[in-house]
Formats: sequence, C-alpha cells, structure tokens
Amino acid sequence: MATKSGGAGTRSPLSLVVAMALCCFFYLLGAWQRSGYGKGDAIAAAVNRQAACGGGGPDAVAAGLSFDTHHGGAANAAGTNASSSSSASTSAVEGDVDAAAAPPEFAPCAASLADHTPCHDQERAMTFPRKNMVYRERHCPPDGERLRCLVPAPPGYVTPFPWPKSRDLVPFANAPYKSLTVEKAVQNWVQFEGSVFRFPGGGTQFPHGADKYIDQLASVVPFSGGHVRTVLDTGCGVASLGAYLDARGVVTMSFAPRDSHEAQVQFALERGVPAFIGVLGSVKLPFPPRSFDMAHCSRCLIPWGGAGNGGMYMMEVDRVLRPGGYWVLSGPPINWKANHRAWQRTEADLAGEQRRIEESAAMLCWEKVTEINEIGIWRKLAACPASSRPPAAARTCDAAANPDDVWYKNMEACITPPAPGAAAGELQPFPARLTAVPPRVSSGAVPGLTAEAYAEENRRWERHVRAYKKVNHKLDTDRYRNIMDMNAGVGGFAAAIFSPKSWVMNVVPTAAELSTLGVVYERGLIGMYHDWCEAFSTYPRTYDLIHGNGIFTLYKDKCKMEDILLEMDRILRPEGTVILRDDVEVLLKVQRMAKGMRWKTMMVNHEDSPHIPEKVLFTVKRYWTSDEGSEKKGSSSGGKGSEE
Repeated sequence: MATKSGGAGTRSPLSLVVAMALCCFFYLLGAWQRSGYGKGDAIAAAVNRQAACGGGGPDAVAAGLSFDTHHGGAANAAGTNASSSSSASTSAVEGDVDAAAAPPEFAPCAASLADHTPCHDQERAMTFPRKNMVYRERHCPPDGERLRCLVPAPPGYVTPFPWPKSRDLVPFANAPYKSLTVEKAVQNWVQFEGSVFRFPGGGTQFPHGADKYIDQLASVVPFSGGHVRTVLDTGCGVASLGAYLDARGVVTMSFAPRDSHEAQVQFALERGVPAFIGVLGSVKLPFPPRSFDMAHCSRCLIPWGGAGNGGMYMMEVDRVLRPGGYWVLSGPPINWKANHRAWQRTEADLAGEQRRIEESAAMLCWEKVTEINEIGIWRKLAACPASSRPPAAARTCDAAANPDDVWYKNMEACITPPAPGAAAGELQPFPARLTAVPPRVSSGAVPGLTAEAYAEENRRWERHVRAYKKVNHKLDTDRYRNIMDMNAGVGGFAAAIFSPKSWVMNVVPTAAELSTLGVVYERGLIGMYHDWCEAFSTYPRTYDLIHGNGIFTLYKDKCKMEDILLEMDRILRPEGTVILRDDVEVLLKVQRMAKGMRWKTMMVNHEDSPHIPEKVLFTVKRYWTSDEGSEKKGSSSGGKGSEE
C-alpha cells in the first residue's frame, strides 16, 4: 500500500505537460464561448436560470405559460399563478437590456371595431370604381389613418369547437350575424339554433349537402388516391365545399369578398376551413403559377364568359391551375336550356355566355370532360401543341417576366407560358409529395435551392418543431386548428407539424429573398403571398396559432414593429399562441412591446445551445372582450366557464 501511495504521488514530466495543455484548452474554450454575443450571454444565462427554477426539464420551461383554454375556478386560479410566474422569469431575461423603460400600452379599439378588416373597409371600398370589382379588392389605409389599438373580441366570445365538430357548429357570440340564415335558408347554408349556428353543408348549387355534390364530382375528378390535393374555391360562400373535401384528404383555399353576404369568410374560418377575403377582379390572385390541382366555381357570379373581358378570368385560373388539373363550373350557364326560366335570363344571353366560355377553354387547351346536370368539368391538357389553338388565340404573356411577381399586379388577357423543362414535372400523390423533392427544386427553378439544401431545411424544421413540442405539448393535440406561418420558406414548419387535425396558411412575404410559394404548393400545402407592412385579408380572431421565423429581422427598416405585432394580435384568437424565432436582441424588443398588448410571454433558448443568439419567444394572448375592455370571465363553446 505504501508503495502504491508513493507511486501515485510521483508526477512524470509528460503528465504535467498534458495537464497544462488541458487547462489551456478549456480556458480558451470558455473564452470563445463567452465572446462575440454581448448581451446575449447574460440573456442566455437568465433563460437557463428560468429553466433551472422549475427543475430544468421541458415541462419546467413551460411551467410559466399555459397553452390551454381554461375552464372554471381551480384552473382559473392556476392560470393566474402561472401568469405571475412567467412574468417574473421573463422580466429577468429582459431586465439585462432595459429594465427601467416602461413598455408601451395599447388601448382597446372601440367595440364597434370588433370585426375590423383594415384593407377591406366597407366605407373606403365605396370610393373605388365598381368596374371589374375593383372596389372589393384590397385598399389599405395610409399610415396616418392606421389604427394602433387592440381589436376587441365581442361580448361572450368563446373558444371555437374542436375540429371536426367546428365544421358543423359555430358559437353565435363569435360571429353574431343572422342575415345568411334568412337570405340562404332554402339553400341550407346556415341555420340559427339557440346559442350556435349550424352548417348543414348546403350551398347555392348543392342545397342537399356538399357530400352528395362531391360524390358527383368524384365520378370524374380523382379525389381518392391523393392525386387531387389542392383546390381553389372561388366565391366560396361559407366554404362548405372545402369543409367536406377535408375528410377526403383534400385541402381547399376558399375566398369570397366582404360584401352583402355578411360574414361568409368569417364563418368559414370559425368553422376551421382555410379562407381569405378576396375577389377575382382586376389584380392577379396572390398565388404562383401551377398551384392548384382543381379550381371550382359554384354560382360564384364571376363573369367567365363576359363579353368585354376577353376570357381574362379564365386565363387567370389557367395561370394557377396545374397541367392536368380540373376546372369545375357549377350553375349558369351550364345546361341553360333546362334552366333559363328559373335563372330569369334569356336563352340568347345564356347561349352566348356558354359559347364564349367554350371558346376560351379551347384557346387555353382545356378539354371538356363532361356535363352533369348543371355542372361542367374541364381538364387542362399537360401539353398543348400550337397547331391546336384556334386562329383567334390570345397572346402569350411575356416569357421574360417573373411569373411569381403577382402582388398588386394587374391581370392581363394573355396565356401564361408553360414552365420550362423539368420545372413542370409530375407530382407524386399526397402524402408522398409532402416529403418528395418538388419539381421546382429538382429543376433548379429556385435560385440557390438545391435538393441537398432542401433536405437539410426540412431536417432543421423537424428539430425545431420537436423542441417546440417539449415546451408546448398542445402542439400534438386538437388545440390548434387554424395555423399561420408568417415566413414559410419552403413549408418546413408546416410539414414538420402536419396533422389532419389542422391546416397551415403558409405566407411567403413579398420581402423574402426567394419566392418559394410554388415549392410549398408542390408539397401539397397551401399559402399565399403577403406584405406584412399591411393588414392580412382576414377577419379578426381567425387563427389559433401564429408562427414567425425571422419576421421582424426581415422587415427591419421596412415598417414599424408595432404595426406587425398589432396585426398579429388582430388575427389571433383570445388565448391563442404565438411562436417567434429571431435574434435575441430583436425578441427582447418584441417581448417588451407585447407586455402592452396583454400577451403573456416566455423566452426559450435555441435547442442546440444557449450560446446561439437565436432564441424562441412563446406568447399567449389573454382573454378579454369589448364589454369591459379588460380581462374577464367568459364561457367556452363546451359550455363551461373560461379563464380570464
């Protein structure tokens, strides 16, 4: 034993050199880890302390923020305590930067503005021309007229029913408008029953229900097997077509104007159906070419065969319709010989309209597949030889123009040229196309986006979403139906969070470096272009979850942070969730401003390392309504009391 002890105490020169080298290495490593991030280091330490206070695990990180909708006394008290805990921990994070400055306070808007749609204001609309429906298009207020207040929920607002129950039932308090129950009673759009609206699934051309109507279409259109995945419904009403196509694995982008059909798009979104306020008027739709497998119009009042438009509206549908895609026209003038008296139009008028539609379809190389009663179905040919076009064919659009540059661009009476080469490649059936390499990527149509970079982007978002779910376990439930990604890229977030219980509006900002919305659609997802310096084309309180990756860095020096945040607050439901991913310095400014918007907030480290300056800010919008302008107790659509 004495010999062993003496041997252990003897140090060789080599072991001393190794020990000194290790000390130097770890000293330099620590110095490197602490370098270059400024305030971010102190913030990272504070975020670590926040996690450590609850034990350090994922549940501990989320302990300060509740993502539930809350019901009744005990839950209400727990939610209040959690809110206090969250405020204390996030203050520690923010205090390193600007503890003394008071956050700005945003007052509630007037109760009459509960359904405020800034770019679709009815009074402003009436000052614009009616020709080509210009007055129903987007007309946003100038900066000096922009409201900078919090749009309130109406009295009695409740959490919508979970999907699929929400397809059939909407709480009356959320959209208290009964006019369609009278105006469209015969067509079974919507019925009022006590405290809820019931949606039987009827429409103008399918009063006996959308399911039977879809069965008729399915005799020609291959909904089964995932071949038809994305559908555009023009003039959608309350979006019953999209609501019932959902069960068949089809996602439908529905739109209608804010007009005399009161709250039709609002009802669609309350039901949990993708929709936006819009019209086929004078400007291009906010989609790239070749987005949809099918386009649909059920008595949508669009003048497809109008004598004065030269087929322009059908050309716009052709632009967004994929080769091999279908166009369905239901209602006038189809089968006019049997219906002209019921439609109260002359035979000559209807015959002329149908003739012009048929001529435009031939010019676009659409093959008429069938007529079923009052339904006409055409299919866009994958290839159209020039020799098959009639002599009166319209001109081809400028091939040198950027086909994705459509934001506020006027429609033209011209035919969009086909995509070059492999960019028009065959799509796999859904759900295989969700993970397959899209033709726009494999062909190199998106500059700098290779198949390898695309695959890595998807892996990155899978890691991010796994980390999100450790903080917010509700992401794996039916808690969130209507989801928005404000800066979608190639749809990585939407693909990683994909579930039949939800849908994602993938927004590609007009300020983005790359136009990737076409890639999003080739994955079987939906979305649209938008400029976040303006209000989105939707009603207040229409999204359950909003995700934003680098959105404030993208719009730095382009518009005000507060305007983007106020727009997010407008379209987010009470008790809805926001997940923001950005540089820590940016998120600290957001967090400070969010305190004046009645949002609960909590910042979380990047999942790879606390020393990465990119952080994640989780927020929850508090419940409050216009009758008090402050937090109050309400009730849920399940009939129980709701927190705050």
